[in-house]
Amino acid sequence: MADQTNEGAAESGKAYWTANLRVIKWSLVIWALVSFGFGILLRPLLSGIPVGGTDLGFWFAQQGSILVFMALIFFYAWRMNKLDREHGVDEE
Repeated sequence: MADQTNEGAAESGKAYWTANLRVIKWSLVIWALVSFGFGILLRPLLSGIPVGGTDLGFWFAQQGSILVFMALIFFYAWRMNKLDREHGVDEE
């Protein structure tokens, strides 16, 4: 009986960390795309789109990547709280 409980806990822990790593991976992909991709690599393509008196590529390099990073922080905190509740490892 104890072996089944340990196996269930191990499977639940594995599912929790799989979901956790998936959230981290996609957050990093979005962050890299916005900061490095839009701000540096795709800047020449975005230079013709005006935003706030400057072009979109410059905006992403200076402000957009920071705003997206802050949004990702709030999304990560919200999503991890939800995952914690789903897997029974929340702090409450």
